[in-house]
Amino acid sequence: MRYAIVVEKTENNYSAYVPDLPGCIATGSTIEETEREIREAIGLHIEGMIEDGLPVPQPTSIVQYIEVAA
Repeated sequence: MRYAIVVEKTENNYSAYVPDLPGCIATGSTIEETEREIREAIGLHIEGMIEDGLPVPQPTSIVQYIEVAA
């Protein structure tokens, strides 16, 4: 499966979350580290849902950029 992630710069590091998996988050010192951490978090999150007998949501989020005049 292919889930969209959102990576945000915070004051001291980066954080990421998965819109289709509420509660699935990760942080890291760099974007690359944050991407590695969220990939692992997604796997653990899905594994936990399966163990708890919960349905695993299908990826439905769409990511697009739009340009606006400043």
